[in-house]
Amino acid sequence: MFRSAMVIVLAGALAGIAGCASRAETVGAAGGAVVGNAATGGGAIGTIGGAAVGYEAGKYYDQKHPK
Repeated sequence: MFRSAMVIVLAGALAGIAGCASRAETVGAAGGAVVGNAATGGGAIGTIGGAAVGYEAGKYYDQKHPK
């Protein structure tokens, strides 16, 4: 039950980020969340931490690859 609630919260958070972020930031956050979740065995801290790291990686990518 708790895991289902976390998935719903994470999906809402990613939808919120998608409205304000570039494509690279959104993909980075989603990918980071998946990797963080897998690395910690489904832990919320790992999922959130992975999303934060992925978002920053996407932001860095955007800075290095201007349109």
